[in-house]
Amino acid sequence: MSDGAKGKVAGSVLARVPKATFRAHIADGLRAAILNGDIEPGAQLVETALADQFGVSRGPLREAMRQLIDEGLLIAVPYTGTHVVGLSVDDVREIYSMRVTLEIFAFEQIWARRDQAFRQGLVARRDALTACIDAEDDAASIVAELQLHGFVYEATGHKLLIRTWDSIRGRLQLYWAAHHRAHGIRGPRRDGHDRYVEMALSDDFDTLKSEITDHMARGGRQTEDFLRGREARAAAQSP
Repeated sequence: MSDGAKGKVAGSVLARVPKATFRAHIADGLRAAILNGDIEPGAQLVETALADQFGVSRGPLREAMRQLIDEGLLIAVPYTGTHVVGLSVDDVREIYSMRVTLEIFAFEQIWARRDQAFRQGLVARRDALTACIDAEDDAASIVAELQLHGFVYEATGHKLLIRTWDSIRGRLQLYWAAHHRAHGIRGPRRDGHDRYVEMALSDDFDTLKSEITDHMARGGRQTEDFLRGREARAAAQSP
């Protein structure tokens, strides 16, 4: 993003909002702008420009930015301001390796306790994701995909595991956004999680483990190529 564009995106993304819902709308608008690529990983957010874009004071804007810091999408860097979390090829590889391990462990914890409520909850979240995909709402589909995969962590009740999952959610959202742009799509494949859900509700844990590994690896190389290309273009534009 150019210096003149830092912290500023199209008005259709960051529209003026009702006073009663400043923080929530600002957080939603910023999140969508980040996940849609209007504000790129590593970009600095300039409070004055964003406040003017939203037509709000800096108070509610800062509250919304703090929310996205808590979500892991933004990071406050001492003496330099607030930035979108960066995303590199190494980040993608680390996220992939950690997610495989975490998700298999989560299913190990819950496997013998998958009752009807678990089954209904997992299917409901898959259906919610499908609805977002059908609506071609990429930012909403990323959040819905996060909620689908997060369901097994929540179901374990394992506090340390849930905190670890929460700690990678922001980077994971950025990974998915990059993955979608690498494929030129507006969300994951409509049937991309059907087998994941089917195996999660099956009696074959070994096949589920294989599906988790394969599911998370799909498109990984293309996403890495997308990030390498972006890094190469940025280097070429540097003086």
